[in-house]
This record gives sequence, C-alpha cells and structure tokens, in this order.
Amino acid sequence: MSVFFQFIFIINAKKFLMKKGIIIIGLILLMVIRGNSQEFLCNISVSAPTIEGTDRRAFESLQSSLYEFINNRKWTNANIKNLERIECTMMITIRERVSSDEYKGTLNVILQRPIYKTSYNAVQLNFIDENFQFRYLESQSLEFNENSFTSNLTATLAFYAYVFLGLDFDSFSLYGGDAFYQAAENIVNSAQNANERGWKAFDGNRNRYWLIENLRNPSYRPLRQFIYEYHRLGLDLMSDNPDEGRANIGTALAYLDQANRARSNLFLLQLILDAKRDEIINVFSKGSPQEKTKAANILREIDPANSSKYDKILAN
Repeated sequence: MSVFFQFIFIINAKKFLMKKGIIIIGLILLMVIRGNSQEFLCNISVSAPTIEGTDRRAFESLQSSLYEFINNRKWTNANIKNLERIECTMMITIRERVSSDEYKGTLNVILQRPIYKTSYNAVQLNFIDENFQFRYLESQSLEFNENSFTSNLTATLAFYAYVFLGLDFDSFSLYGGDAFYQAAENIVNSAQNANERGWKAFDGNRNRYWLIENLRNPSYRPLRQFIYEYHRLGLDLMSDNPDEGRANIGTALAYLDQANRARSNLFLLQLILDAKRDEIINVFSKGSPQEKTKAANILREIDPANSSKYDKILAN
C-alpha cells in the first residue's frame, strides 16, 4: 500500500472511531437519562365547555405548561425507570372566568397502579376537587416553591403530585409514602393565608387539608396498612395464587373496619372505598361462601350508603 493510501486509510479509521465513540457516549447518556427518569406519566387536560368569547390558545398553553410541570420535573431522589413511571390523570374543567386572568372550576385527579404480572391497572384515587380557583396568563411561566405559597395553580397540582407519590410508595412498601405526605403537608401549611379555598379545615370536610390530615394522622394508619396489604400482598399475588391473594385482601379489610370504628365517615376511607368498591366486589365474587359473607358484612358496616351494592358478592 502506498504512503498516500496509508494516510487516507488512517484518516478514515480515525473518523470512524470518533463517530463510534460519539455513538457509544450517546448511548451511555441515554441509558443514564432513562435510568433516572422523572416520576410521572401524567395525562393533563384542560377544558372550558361553558366559557364563551375566550381565546382557546390560553387553555392550550395552560395544558402544555402543566404537562411539562408535572411530567418533566424531578419530584424525588428515587431512581425510577421509564417503565416504572406513575400513571395518573389530572383533568381541569373551567366553569367560570372571574377576570381576565382568573378562573374557577374543578380538578379531577386519578391515580393508577399496575398489578404484578397483569395488564390491569388498579385505581388508587379518583377525586374531584371542587375548590379549584387559579390565575393564569397565556405563556406565563409556572412558579412553585414547596415552602412558600406563590401560585394556587402550581401549589394545588404539586400537592396532588406528592399525594400520588405517597399512595404509590405506600402500595409497594409499608408506610413508604411518609416523606411525600410530609411534602404535601408543607404545601398545605404554606397555603393557610391564601384566599383560595380548599386549604383550610373550615373550607369543608372533603378538601386538601383533610386529605393530608387523614394521611398523616397516626390514628388512621390502619388505612395506609390496608393500602399496602391490599395491593402488595393481595392484588399482586392474584395472578400466581388467587386464593392466597383473596385471603390477604380479606384480612386487609379489617383495617378499614378499624379506621371506621376510630372515626366514621372518614374522608380518606370514603376515597378508598370509591376507588376500590367495584374491584373488591369482583375479587370476592369468586371467593368461598365464608369469604363472601365476611367481606360483605364488613363492607356493609363501613359503607352503609352503598350496602345494596355488596349484595353482588353473595349473588354469585
């Protein structure tokens, strides 16, 4: 090989190795990014079906900004992979335009949890927050500080993000959500002087204040024990051993009864029942006569308003 062709060969080889090196570095960076993904895969929607004469671009801008705020923010120090991201939904329905940049409406928050070895996602929370009022101008940047109340819009969504994290971690590890409930409580505390409703004890008995109070109150810890045992020791076992999984869920129902005896009509208990009622009925409709009777009796006791629905357990 001539000196000229040797030179050309060496130059091309160096270029190839450089390109290959760049590709390898890129793949490593991609693996790092995927290995440290953000926590949420959250569907955000904003609708204003009754608002007329408003430029819809503001609502589209709001929806896009909130999607970035929830999904692209790092909320924890946990190493969560893409496939492990928490699936949830936040649906904002604007009912009233108070001023040029102020709106009133509702916020429907839904949290789902995948069940081991199945394609089934169990609903952990499905709640409509009726006290949702916020200010927003098109393309405005969203500010949030956990310890300083700056915006009712971001404070409310961040509050539910931390509640989602707490419930999800509770379902995989007993009392695993403590740190996230503390973060949510910090937001509630910083909002005590806010003009907007939903943050204070006297704003009603089904609001953000009472939700985090129930989750943090030691007297109602049995509800969090239910969340863990129901999901991790119950539903997650159903694909491999449905009888054992069902038996564990039957045992976990006793925690709901315990919390109900401590305080009837507890807000968190009602939220759990609203999310789990149909699911529990389906689980026990395939149980033994003894399991069916025991489950139906407990559920009727703690959820008398829906007593007739639990007849389905005994009917099958």
